Amino acid sequence: MPQPIVLFSFGPGFGLPELSPFCTKTEVQLKMAELPYRKEKAMPDMSPKGQLPFIEDQGERIADSHFIRAYIERKYGVDLDDGLSAGERAEAWAIERMLENHFLHSAAYERWMIPANFERGPAHFFDALPEDLRQKKREEVKNRVANRLFEVGMARHTPPEIAELGERSLMALSALLGDRPYLMGEKVSGVDAAAFAMLAMVLSPFFDSKLRAKAETFPNLVDYTTRMMTRFFPQHAWGKVSAAA
Repeated sequence: MPQPIVLFSFGPGFGLPELSPFCTKTEVQLKMAELPYRKEKAMPDMSPKGQLPFIEDQGERIADSHFIRAYIERKYGVDLDDGLSAGERAEAWAIERMLENHFLHSAAYERWMIPANFERGPAHFFDALPEDLRQKKREEVKNRVANRLFEVGMARHTPPEIAELGERSLMALSALLGDRPYLMGEKVSGVDAAAFAMLAMVLSPFFDSKLRAKAETFPNLVDYTTRMMTRFFPQHAWGKVSAAA
């Protein structure tokens, strides 16, 4: 009997089923595909591409959420966009790129670059290190994230400008969703995994941010996130957050 796919991820935290939106995205897509899987905690340096998530399937390792989806669709004959026209598939791809290649950077800025949020959240990634190494590693990784955000252009802006850019994406997503249950209509599709993951990241009450406050003003986005959470993570206590990361 074939072994289930192994999903390597960070694990839960920050009031979310997964710390990383890309790990959440992949897990939701595995659920959509109705493929058996089990999870193991991992660190990025264990991955073929130095990032999470990655999966292992019958001895083969595949990294990056996009290529994981491509792999499971190809190997298992799954189409997460089944029923969508060519134009709708193009729209779904454009939405995913807006979220992952732009919106993510404004959300990451608020998680990593706002001191109170960093101390409450990402700083705890390094708690298991010896005390004499802990602070050094925290600063090293925080600086790496800051440099990456600068390189992609987001951190070149002022905090109000960064919030404005994030808000534009929220407005666009709200308008695209409208009163439909899912982004492309009545049926859930691959892009919903990405959208849900990003919205849950922002809407988690674990962090305070302008982006979260803005997201909460869009009832359809709040309802959509709750709908997806209830469907794919019914055991998760969404909206209830402890003080621990």
